Amino acid sequence: MEVPPIQFAPARGGRIAYQRFGTGPEVVIGIPPAAQNIEVAWEWPGLRTMFDRFGRFCDYLHFDKRGTGASDVAQTVPGIDERVDDLRAVLDAEAIERAHLFAQSEGGPLALLFAASYPERAKSITLMGSCARVMPDEYDRDRQSALRERFAELWGTDESMAVPVFAPGHIDDDEFVRWHRRYERVAASSQGVRDLMMQMMDWDVRDVVPDVECPILVLHRRDDPAMPLELGREVAALAPEATLVELDGGDHFAFLGDQSWLDEMERFVTGSVREHPTQPSAPPSVELITLGRFAVVVDGEEVPTSAWGSKRARTLVKRLAAARGWPVRRDELADILWPDEADPSVWGSRLSVVLSTARRVLRGGIHADRQTVALDLDSVDLDLARLHDASDDTTILDLHAGPFLAEEATEDWRRGAHDEALSIARQAGHRLLNRALDAPVPAEATRVAHLLLAWDEGDAIAHDAAVEAARLAGDPAAEAAARARRGAAFGCT
Repeated sequence: MEVPPIQFAPARGGRIAYQRFGTGPEVVIGIPPAAQNIEVAWEWPGLRTMFDRFGRFCDYLHFDKRGTGASDVAQTVPGIDERVDDLRAVLDAEAIERAHLFAQSEGGPLALLFAASYPERAKSITLMGSCARVMPDEYDRDRQSALRERFAELWGTDESMAVPVFAPGHIDDDEFVRWHRRYERVAASSQGVRDLMMQMMDWDVRDVVPDVECPILVLHRRDDPAMPLELGREVAALAPEATLVELDGGDHFAFLGDQSWLDEMERFVTGSVREHPTQPSAPPSVELITLGRFAVVVDGEEVPTSAWGSKRARTLVKRLAAARGWPVRRDELADILWPDEADPSVWGSRLSVVLSTARRVLRGGIHADRQTVALDLDSVDLDLARLHDASDDTTILDLHAGPFLAEEATEDWRRGAHDEALSIARQAGHRLLNRALDAPVPAEATRVAHLLLAWDEGDAIAHDAAVEAARLAGDPAAEAAARARRGAAFGCT
């Protein structure tokens, strides 16, 4: 097989390099391990053999994460939530509606998080030497940090620790060791590897595994030195539908040693094919309602509260709605969701799980990077944003169906958005009142005045308009009632 051309998928923060090849009927997406270069990888015979085998039974696509390999350079390696967006960007670039996910090494948490966030886009997951978290329950964080610093420092040098750690069975293969050191240098920078290694210590997506609806195949070598077998057994036990196959061998790299695990994967992928539309469907219509009530409506159907499964996910979406597409810092979100937890190593993984739930409900709809999270207003129709963008006074009044997130009235972050929305609606209402009284159209003035007073009983302009509209209509009883209401509001007669 010839080396396929490099293509690029547009994504926030830079292009993502990918290759697509193979003739099989099922699409498999190869999720990258720590660092790779999909163009140079074809040089090593073991990798080419693995790619050739994939190409015989599936339509295979693999990519380099941003900041690594052939993808665009990035100042920092993206965090796991950004990588969920990157995976979706690659699928969208090729109009792939659903695919089987193949994850090696630290790609497992991403595959599981993506499948929990977008269940309609994952047919299955195969984890090869991977899991839901990278670190076991008990570990010395300071020692691990020092080891990872040293690993990154030596990356790509003659003293590199990569082969001893990930391929101990080939440490005496001089040709492979020399090639891999060069491969390291074209896969990622030392700083990028350090950044990633430090991130990985806090990755833990075990909480989303029970939410993964597609079948999972867990392939794990018994003597894997980098990912202990018990972590593979753990994810298989947590998943609703999982098959665990324990393999002989002690190399972490999937392309080294016995590649018969590909037989297991081929049977798994081709034996679980279901009929689905081959043409990409239109993206779902997602409406986020925050004025008067809180609701998410997808393709005309309101999402029930039970579908969220997490009050924190609802709170997160509400906070993002208040920001109207502007980014919200992760530490602020953590303070809202876990006010008693100050340790980022604890709330970082928790936030990824909550983000997964929110993305699943919103069918995406969220941008996330390592510092901030924001609503994607290109895919979510937010009533608050439309209110701010509207120029027609009647439209503004129709949009302001009530207070912004009234149920969150005590929250500091809600007040600014509420006051600004109410001010926009009141100004539009006052303009409508002036036109209705000048016309004069007393019935319209009465309607608008009562609407404004329902939102703010202290609106003096609306009270005066209600009195004047009743007078113009020649209705003494209504005029007296309007005067009495105004008197009650302001403590006068």
